[in-house]
Amino acid sequence: MADQTVDARNLQCPMPVLKIATAMNEVSPGDTIELIATDRGALSDIPAWAKDMGHSLKEQFEADGEYHFVVEKS
Repeated sequence: MADQTVDARNLQCPMPVLKIATAMNEVSPGDTIELIATDRGALSDIPAWAKDMGHSLKEQFEADGEYHFVVEKS
């Protein structure tokens, strides 16, 4: 279970990345955020953003046409 959930459903690139980046600024190192997106571009964008920012992608899965990413703040 993530510490915070960010709903980016029905938002197109770059909004899912912007939403999780904003949320990351509000949590402490070690906290996790789950992003839920429907934009297929998030499949590559979120892992690349997490790596570039030094955060850890803990989980990624698809359920009911939605993409879920759990990212831990470094």
